[in-house]
Amino acid sequence: MIKSYLQKGLKTIWNFVKRYKWLAGAIMGTLLLAIFGYLFIIFGGRFVIDEKELILPVASKIELEDGTVIGKVYTENRDYVTLGQIPDHVEKAFVMLEDKRFYDHAGVSFISVTRAVYRDIISMSKEEGASTITQQLAKNLFLTNDKSWMRKTKEVMASIYLEQNFSKQQILELYLNEIYFGHGIYGVGTAADYFFGKTIEELTVEEGALLAGMIKAPNTYSPYHDIDKAKSRRDVALSQLEKEGYISTEELLELQAKSVNVTTQGEERESWMDDYFAYVLDELNSVYGLNIDTLKRGGYTITVHMDADLQQIAYDRIQDDDYFHGSNEDINTGFVLMDEQSGALKVLIGGRDFQSGVDHHMLLTRKQPGSVFKPLAVYGPALDTEKFTAYSMLKDQDLDYDGYRVRNADGTFEDEVPLYDAVVTSKNTSAVWLLNELGIPLSKKYLEELGMAIEDDGLAIALGGLTYGVTPIQIAEGYRTFIHSGNFIKSTSIQQISDRNGENLAIQDRENKRVFQQQTAWDMVRMLEKTVQEGTAQAGEFSKALAGKTGTTEHPNGEGNAKDVWFAGFTQDYVAVNWIGYETASDDNYLTSGSSEPTRLTKAILSDIDKLHPQAEEFTLPDDVEDLKEPIRLPEITDLTAKLKFGGYTVIQAQLNWSASSDERVIYRIYKKEEDGSHTFLGEVQGEGEYTLDSFGLLATGEYFIIPYNPFIEQSGTPSNTAKLSIDF
Repeated sequence: MIKSYLQKGLKTIWNFVKRYKWLAGAIMGTLLLAIFGYLFIIFGGRFVIDEKELILPVASKIELEDGTVIGKVYTENRDYVTLGQIPDHVEKAFVMLEDKRFYDHAGVSFISVTRAVYRDIISMSKEEGASTITQQLAKNLFLTNDKSWMRKTKEVMASIYLEQNFSKQQILELYLNEIYFGHGIYGVGTAADYFFGKTIEELTVEEGALLAGMIKAPNTYSPYHDIDKAKSRRDVALSQLEKEGYISTEELLELQAKSVNVTTQGEERESWMDDYFAYVLDELNSVYGLNIDTLKRGGYTITVHMDADLQQIAYDRIQDDDYFHGSNEDINTGFVLMDEQSGALKVLIGGRDFQSGVDHHMLLTRKQPGSVFKPLAVYGPALDTEKFTAYSMLKDQDLDYDGYRVRNADGTFEDEVPLYDAVVTSKNTSAVWLLNELGIPLSKKYLEELGMAIEDDGLAIALGGLTYGVTPIQIAEGYRTFIHSGNFIKSTSIQQISDRNGENLAIQDRENKRVFQQQTAWDMVRMLEKTVQEGTAQAGEFSKALAGKTGTTEHPNGEGNAKDVWFAGFTQDYVAVNWIGYETASDDNYLTSGSSEPTRLTKAILSDIDKLHPQAEEFTLPDDVEDLKEPIRLPEITDLTAKLKFGGYTVIQAQLNWSASSDERVIYRIYKKEEDGSHTFLGEVQGEGEYTLDSFGLLATGEYFIIPYNPFIEQSGTPSNTAKLSIDF
């Protein structure tokens, strides 16, 4: 019987289908579409979501060793924080205000969605926004802000996908880091610092409530725009916490009575930090391959070597017009202060008035170095060969090198000078002559080891006459070898780089490399110290140990004007280099003063630094190094006398007297003239101005003269006047 009823029912349905084919097809099609639509919404979220968008762009920050942030690079100003860092009361404030059922629903409030669709249909417009935290996250990450039914569908699909593939904790963490607080601030971690000057862990209940209240309309409820509205919205958030039992009524009243206190907003970065910040970005790109686009999203933390106190000292001094004299006010400068021990760049100033992308390049732009190049290209290599010493005599003459001639700054020549004096007085002729003796290939080999591979092949290298020049930082690296026992190290502004997960990246290997022998380096220290005390670098005042060299390149528009002026030097602790000039040399851009200006400026900066970090009174002599004394300067003797005196075994003695040099290293050789015109060597004394003849006084009559002698370089000086000893009765 059942079988017959079943057959009868199926027959009835079949007859209905055959009779009403179009209606049956419509019903079946609708069911299939509904099923397909449901499945598409449930499982189609993968077509809406781009999981790369789940990696939120995080600001990269550049900070000092003490954690002070000097600047950020970002697409969105966001400091990512984990849910574990966010206090429970902050998390609760956001959940209670935005989505009380967050931990219960499956990502979508279908009641809210249905209500939104109904209202949109009634009003014939798209008005209702997202409701759950998951939907808000989906909308902000994956969808545009247009209001359409299709966008709402995609929002639901993306929300379901997020709930299926991520935990509630992961979704909430993304949401709290993604939300916008106005003022270019993204995420609760950044907001905590921006509004309250605190880390997220330090936020109080009422501060967390204020942030939670803002996100519905950040521009409206920002305390910087309307503090009354901000407080009112905060109190609403606190009321929600009380309603849910998170705080008591007594606590609610106490917290709502508190005023809103936020930090005073100043400039993100002081102007005197700008050059250093810009240089760091260059180094990150050129050395580590972290370009600006990578930094904007990557969330890197870069710890740098800048000493903020010293950076500001240098910046303030550079604002003084007294050090800058030229044809117009566009004079630029580059100042570098490097730690001699580590090669860390402590101060970088690339201009008197920072302009992004321009001034800091004065630290990287190659300029002709003038005479600051001599110790690096000529004198250091010459001493290192051991064929020359500080006392070697160099030619100081007007010589022709296949059409290339040079003159000294003062226009005079001394025929020969010790290498020591050539350094101190900056003899152009001697530097060129010495380079010619050494050979240009040897000089370029040393320069390459010092990080300055140059294209030039002429003797003008000796005077810093380069086609493209070198940078202030390269000069600082070169001069550091002298105070650091001949070792070269590549400078850096970067101490450490860590990624958004706190993992440290490998830092460039910067081991010391031997370029000059230790004795060579120390000899250069002493000669450059004398250059500051008595030579071309005397300008300005600095009371502590300082060694250095000046440099000037002439401007082509006329004698007396300069194109580039330099000072490069070092204390026991720091290497300092200052260049002054114009970004572009032209007939209208020229300096009207010389290298005394960067010398005075550098000494003024060092004097200010000395007040914070006292510098050494004297340079420390390294172990296993012989100290370098000044060259022996042979005197001209014109007051030699000869006389008899009573005393001694012979009763009557013959004695020669003259004015001896204060340098006790001078040897005086005594000669007697013979009747045939020759002369006889009688003996010598060192450092004294008298000599007693061995002969019995009455037998010592005749004519005598002395010749001063330099034992270091086996050089004889000019014979003295002749003194006659005679016996008159």
